[in-house]
Amino acid sequence: MPQDSLRELYMDELRDLYNAETQLVKALPKMAKAASNQQLRQAFEEHLRQTSGHVTRLEQIFEELGEKPSGKKCVAMEGLVKEGSELIGDDYPQPVLDAGIIGAAQRVEHYEIAAYGTVRSFAELLGESQQASLLEETLNEEKEADEKLTQISEVVNPAAAEGEAEQETRMEMAGQGQRKAKTKSKRAA
Repeated sequence: MPQDSLRELYMDELRDLYNAETQLVKALPKMAKAASNQQLRQAFEEHLRQTSGHVTRLEQIFEELGEKPSGKKCVAMEGLVKEGSELIGDDYPQPVLDAGIIGAAQRVEHYEIAAYGTVRSFAELLGESQQASLLEETLNEEKEADEKLTQISEVVNPAAAEGEAEQETRMEMAGQGQRKAKTKSKRAA
Protein backbone atom coordinates (compact mmCIF):
# COMPACT_ATOMS: atom_id res chain seq x y z
CA MET A 1 0.00 0.00 0.00
CA PRO A 2 2.71 2.62 0.76
CA GLN A 3 4.09 2.34 -2.81
CA ASP A 4 0.63 3.05 -4.23
CA SER A 5 0.47 6.17 -2.05
CA LEU A 6 3.89 7.29 -3.26
CA ARG A 7 2.83 6.67 -6.87
CA GLU A 8 -0.24 8.86 -6.33
CA LEU A 9 1.93 11.58 -4.82
CA TYR A 10 4.35 11.23 -7.75
CA MET A 11 1.49 11.72 -10.23
CA ASP A 12 0.19 14.71 -8.27
CA GLU A 13 3.64 16.32 -8.24
CA LEU A 14 4.12 15.67 -11.97
CA ARG A 15 0.78 17.34 -12.72
CA ASP A 16 1.79 20.28 -10.55
CA LEU A 17 5.06 20.61 -12.47
CA TYR A 18 3.30 20.31 -15.81
CA ASN A 19 1.03 23.20 -14.91
CA ALA A 20 3.98 25.20 -13.57
CA GLU A 21 5.89 24.75 -16.82
CA THR A 22 2.90 25.71 -18.97
CA GLN A 23 2.50 28.88 -16.89
CA LEU A 24 6.17 29.67 -17.52
CA VAL A 25 5.80 29.21 -21.26
CA LYS A 26 3.38 32.16 -21.08
CA ALA A 27 5.39 34.25 -18.58
CA LEU A 28 8.91 33.99 -20.03
CA PRO A 29 8.22 36.07 -23.17
CA LYS A 30 6.94 38.89 -20.94
CA MET A 31 10.08 38.73 -18.82
CA ALA A 32 12.27 38.77 -21.94
CA LYS A 33 10.40 41.79 -23.29
CA ALA A 34 10.78 43.69 -20.00
CA ALA A 35 14.54 43.03 -19.75
CA SER A 36 16.82 45.76 -21.07
CA ASN A 37 20.04 43.78 -20.65
CA GLN A 38 20.72 41.83 -23.86
CA GLN A 39 22.25 38.84 -22.03
CA LEU A 40 19.23 38.64 -19.74
CA ARG A 41 16.79 38.83 -22.64
CA GLN A 42 18.69 36.07 -24.46
CA ALA A 43 18.75 33.93 -21.31
CA PHE A 44 14.95 34.18 -21.05
CA GLU A 45 14.53 33.36 -24.73
CA GLU A 46 16.82 30.33 -24.38
CA HIS A 47 15.03 29.19 -21.23
CA LEU A 48 11.69 29.49 -23.03
CA ARG A 49 12.97 26.96 -25.59
CA GLN A 50 14.15 24.71 -22.75
CA THR A 51 10.85 25.08 -20.91
CA SER A 52 8.97 23.93 -23.99
CA GLY A 53 11.25 20.88 -23.91
CA HIS A 54 10.43 20.36 -20.22
CA VAL A 55 6.73 20.29 -21.11
CA THR A 56 7.45 17.73 -23.84
CA ARG A 57 9.42 15.52 -21.41
CA LEU A 58 6.60 15.64 -18.89
CA GLU A 59 4.09 14.73 -21.61
CA GLN A 60 6.32 11.77 -22.51
CA ILE A 61 6.29 10.63 -18.87
CA PHE A 62 2.50 10.93 -18.66
CA GLU A 63 2.16 8.94 -21.87
CA GLU A 64 4.38 6.16 -20.46
CA LEU A 65 2.24 6.11 -17.33
CA GLY A 66 -1.01 6.12 -19.31
CA GLU A 67 -2.12 9.28 -17.50
CA LYS A 68 -3.26 12.75 -18.50
CA PRO A 69 -1.07 15.72 -17.51
CA SER A 70 -3.96 18.06 -16.71
CA GLY A 71 -6.05 18.44 -13.62
CA LYS A 72 -3.89 20.37 -11.20
CA LYS A 73 -3.07 24.05 -10.86
CA CYS A 74 0.33 24.99 -9.47
CA VAL A 75 -0.60 27.74 -7.05
CA ALA A 76 3.04 28.32 -6.09
CA MET A 77 4.06 29.08 -9.67
CA GLU A 78 0.99 31.22 -10.12
CA GLY A 79 2.16 33.31 -7.15
CA LEU A 80 5.75 33.53 -8.39
CA VAL A 81 4.59 34.57 -11.86
CA LYS A 82 2.24 37.16 -10.35
CA GLU A 83 5.07 38.65 -8.28
CA GLY A 84 7.20 38.90 -11.41
CA SER A 85 4.38 40.57 -13.33
CA GLU A 86 3.84 43.09 -10.54
CA LEU A 87 7.55 43.88 -10.52
CA ILE A 88 7.53 44.48 -14.27
CA GLY A 89 4.61 46.88 -13.78
CA ASP A 90 6.49 48.90 -11.15
CA ASP A 91 8.25 52.09 -12.18
CA TYR A 92 11.89 51.12 -11.65
CA PRO A 93 14.74 52.41 -13.79
CA GLN A 94 15.86 49.75 -16.30
CA PRO A 95 18.99 48.41 -14.53
CA VAL A 96 17.08 48.16 -11.25
CA LEU A 97 14.17 46.46 -13.02
CA ASP A 98 16.61 43.97 -14.59
CA ALA A 99 18.02 43.20 -11.12
CA GLY A 100 14.49 42.62 -9.83
CA ILE A 101 13.57 40.43 -12.78
CA ILE A 102 16.64 38.28 -12.13
CA GLY A 103 15.56 37.86 -8.50
CA ALA A 104 12.04 36.88 -9.55
CA ALA A 105 13.38 34.43 -12.14
CA GLN A 106 15.75 32.84 -9.63
CA ARG A 107 12.88 32.28 -7.20
CA VAL A 108 11.13 30.40 -10.03
CA GLU A 109 14.27 28.36 -10.76
CA HIS A 110 14.74 27.45 -7.10
CA TYR A 111 11.13 26.25 -6.90
CA GLU A 112 11.64 24.14 -10.02
CA ILE A 113 14.95 22.74 -8.77
CA ALA A 114 13.26 21.59 -5.56
CA ALA A 115 10.26 20.15 -7.43
CA TYR A 116 12.28 18.30 -10.06
CA GLY A 117 14.66 16.94 -7.42
CA THR A 118 11.67 15.57 -5.53
CA VAL A 119 9.94 13.90 -8.49
CA ARG A 120 13.22 12.49 -9.74
CA SER A 121 13.75 10.83 -6.34
CA PHE A 122 10.18 9.50 -6.38
CA ALA A 123 10.71 8.07 -9.88
CA GLU A 124 13.87 6.29 -8.70
CA LEU A 125 12.09 4.84 -5.65
CA LEU A 126 9.21 3.65 -7.84
CA GLY A 127 11.62 1.89 -10.22
CA GLU A 128 10.91 4.32 -13.08
CA SER A 129 14.55 4.71 -14.16
CA GLN A 130 13.79 6.09 -17.65
CA GLN A 131 11.48 8.73 -16.14
CA ALA A 132 14.07 9.52 -13.48
CA SER A 133 16.60 10.10 -16.25
CA LEU A 134 14.27 12.51 -18.08
CA LEU A 135 13.56 14.36 -14.85
CA GLU A 136 17.30 14.52 -14.05
CA GLU A 137 17.91 16.09 -17.46
CA THR A 138 15.37 18.81 -16.72
CA LEU A 139 16.72 19.28 -13.18
CA ASN A 140 20.19 19.90 -14.61
CA GLU A 141 18.82 22.45 -17.09
CA GLU A 142 17.05 24.29 -14.26
CA LYS A 143 20.30 24.40 -12.27
CA GLU A 144 22.15 25.73 -15.34
CA ALA A 145 19.49 28.42 -15.86
CA ASP A 146 19.87 29.50 -12.23
CA GLU A 147 23.66 29.66 -12.59
CA LYS A 148 23.36 31.70 -15.78
CA LEU A 149 21.08 34.16 -13.97
CA THR A 150 23.65 34.44 -11.17
CA GLN A 151 26.37 35.24 -13.72
CA ILE A 152 24.20 37.89 -15.40
CA SER A 153 23.36 39.40 -12.00
CA GLU A 154 27.08 39.98 -11.43
CA VAL A 155 26.92 42.54 -14.25
CA VAL A 156 23.36 43.82 -13.82
CA ASN A 157 23.32 44.35 -10.04
CA PRO A 158 26.41 46.64 -9.95
CA ALA A 159 24.90 48.62 -12.86
CA ALA A 160 21.69 48.99 -10.85
CA ALA A 161 23.68 50.15 -7.80
CA GLU A 162 25.73 52.55 -9.94
CA GLY A 163 22.54 54.01 -11.36
CA GLU A 164 21.25 54.53 -7.81
CA ALA A 165 24.47 56.33 -6.80
CA GLU A 166 24.32 58.57 -9.89
CA GLN A 167 20.68 59.41 -9.18
CA GLU A 168 21.48 60.30 -5.54
CA THR A 169 24.37 62.52 -6.69
CA ARG A 170 22.09 64.34 -9.16
CA MET A 171 19.50 64.84 -6.45
CA GLU A 172 22.10 66.18 -4.02
CA MET A 173 23.45 68.54 -6.69
CA ALA A 174 19.94 69.70 -7.53
CA GLY A 175 19.34 70.35 -3.82
CA GLN A 176 22.53 72.43 -3.58
CA GLY A 177 21.51 74.36 -6.66
CA GLN A 178 18.16 75.16 -5.04
CA ARG A 179 19.86 76.33 -1.83
CA LYS A 180 22.21 78.61 -3.81
CA ALA A 181 19.26 80.09 -5.70
CA LYS A 182 17.43 80.77 -2.42
CA THR A 183 20.53 82.41 -0.92
CA LYS A 184 20.95 84.67 -3.99
CA SER A 185 17.28 85.68 -3.90
CA LYS A 186 17.54 86.53 -0.17
CA ARG A 187 20.63 88.67 -0.85
CA ALA A 188 18.86 90.49 -3.66
CA ALA A 189 15.98 91.36 -1.32
